[in-house]
Amino acid sequence: MLNSAAAGRRLTLRVVANQAVATLLTAVACLMIGPRDALAALAGGGAMTLGSLVAAWGAFGGGVAGAGAALGRLLLGTAAKWLVVAMGLYLAMAVWRLPAVPALAGAAMAAAAFMLAVQRSTTRTNA
Repeated sequence: MLNSAAAGRRLTLRVVANQAVATLLTAVACLMIGPRDALAALAGGGAMTLGSLVAAWGAFGGGVAGAGAALGRLLLGTAAKWLVVAMGLYLAMAVWRLPAVPALAGAAMAAAAFMLAVQRSTTRTNA
């Protein structure tokens, strides 16, 4: 079986690792501007990375299920991910008053790392 739950869990770990690396690289780049900017990038990228973990937990946490239940868990996990991302960005920008551009840059770079990791694994699987 090419699309097992174990393969999905392994992909999730690769994606989260790539997101963490992208977040750290963005924070290092923002450190040249200032420490608050680096912290903002960490908060934005961290929110996106944590959101991915929440989505994976929601999608893969229930064990074996039928197609309808699996789709429902996937949709709920995705909704929870974006709720975590929105809350993280709200905390970073509105509550902690961190700069918005680095926070959004950290989130964007983590999202780009997500897309690249998934694309790379899909290309490898289909080749």
